[in-house]
Amino acid sequence: MPRHTTRLRQLLNDPNILVAPGAYDGTGSRLVKQLGFQAVYLSGFETAASILGQPDVGYLSHTQMVERVTAIADVVDLPLIADADTGFGNPLNVRRAVIAYERAGAAAMHIEDQTFPKRCGHMLGREVVPVHEMVQKIKAAVDARQDPDFVIIARTDARTTHGLDEAIDRGATYHEADADMLFIESPESEEEMRRICETFRGIVPLLSNQVEGGRTPTPGVGVLQDMGYTLAIFPVGTAFAAAQGMRDYLEVLATADTRGALENRIQFDGFTALIGLGEHTELERRYQSEQ
Repeated sequence: MPRHTTRLRQLLNDPNILVAPGAYDGTGSRLVKQLGFQAVYLSGFETAASILGQPDVGYLSHTQMVERVTAIADVVDLPLIADADTGFGNPLNVRRAVIAYERAGAAAMHIEDQTFPKRCGHMLGREVVPVHEMVQKIKAAVDARQDPDFVIIARTDARTTHGLDEAIDRGATYHEADADMLFIESPESEEEMRRICETFRGIVPLLSNQVEGGRTPTPGVGVLQDMGYTLAIFPVGTAFAAAQGMRDYLEVLATADTRGALENRIQFDGFTALIGLGEHTELERRYQSEQ
């Protein structure tokens, strides 16, 4: 089997768009794999919500994200695309992040041009650093990778505050700095999305960030492919679904008992199977001491 990095490159070269759902833990990653997706995405938004119960506003550390990369890479053999925020500091911090993410098992990471503290790309109040600062971060990331197939994705958050022209110009500059893929965050209409794709068609692959209820339209995977996107991440829908499921369960428990709350939902045997109890039991048998 090819390395996860090489596999991701192959998938990105395929004419069909690659869809990577978000997962913030090992259980979600197993579901992504079980349902036939070919890649998984680790979101800073979901990780901040799950670990800290806090919004995605710069609280997460390099160490916390690397721990999640490790956990997911340990349980699923899918290429993992991971959020690295601003690279956690200056170009030297970016180098450290690339080395750590690659060692932890990621196949790709994206860094963004926001000032610190950063914010989720679909929140207001984001500002961006000067272009030359981001260029140095991209160069540091490219220099730091050990595996040439590890994918460096450059994200710009300039659209919301500075307009689409500025975002496109930054994207072109980041491509010139040797980013492998561009992530033009939060275009606000399908027309803007099509303009981005037309600008970079045949030049550099593009990522679309599909946040349900966010600033960017969610027209469907087929439309995204027709536009010209190479990769579509759906970073937060799993967190929204999990939160709603927990709320529904707890509302029942708060007023009665749980007998009526588990219809059409996974229960004990199904959940333990999902998280690999059967594999663990087989390993126990294999290494059981003979009497």
